[in-house]
Amino acid sequence: MKRLTTTLAALAALAASAGAMAAPTHGETADEARVHKLVEPRMGSNVKVDAVSKTAYGGLYEVRSGPDIFYTDANARYMFVGKVVDLGTLQDLTRARVDELAAIRFADLPLELAIKTVKGNGQRVMAVFEDPNCPYCRKLHETLRGIDNVTVYTFLMNILSDDSAVKSKNIWCAADRAKAWQDWMLESKAAPGAPAACPTPNEQVLALGRKLHLQGTPTIYFADGSRSGSGFDVATLEARLRAAQQ
Repeated sequence: MKRLTTTLAALAALAASAGAMAAPTHGETADEARVHKLVEPRMGSNVKVDAVSKTAYGGLYEVRSGPDIFYTDANARYMFVGKVVDLGTLQDLTRARVDELAAIRFADLPLELAIKTVKGNGQRVMAVFEDPNCPYCRKLHETLRGIDNVTVYTFLMNILSDDSAVKSKNIWCAADRAKAWQDWMLESKAAPGAPAACPTPNEQVLALGRKLHLQGTPTIYFADGSRSGSGFDVATLEARLRAAQQ
């Protein structure tokens, strides 16, 4: 009971920290405030606009509503729903901005709900939300082959297939969770069937994912609380790990 209470308290703290990051911005310029005043009533009575900010691309204004981002023009006449992509770098600017706004306090993550994998001295840390049926998660694990001196906390968030929860349970209930997870992601070697009575943190991780407004797997959190939905190459992941430790 004590462990459950501690976990629930951690989830509440994490939700509060995520909410704090998404709090309304009161530092809008006069121009941004004008667009804010125009666009909010046009989005319907059930939609609250948290903040409006001028972007560096196309004369667009970013409109934030909870975890969602939309775009409008200077007169709030048109609404743009979707991704803005830099064609020079192919970077999804919308996803990068959503990740920036979704930063948390890493210490608030309930790490007892995750599989812990230590490589080398394990001094650097990252947390990853993954589904056992996620092909991009497998690519991330290939990248991690070239990364040393890191501790990875893996939250098994089963959202992609009907059997994701079954595979995750078998891995979670294995004698060596970290090895079972690596065997599956890198070699497609399935863990033995788990006893029916073996408890898993499946529902708690799903609830955590909802609180963090996660939209897919893999989603990575670094030690500084920054988030990314990209798997990266070795050089980029190394750079993010180094930056997060500073």
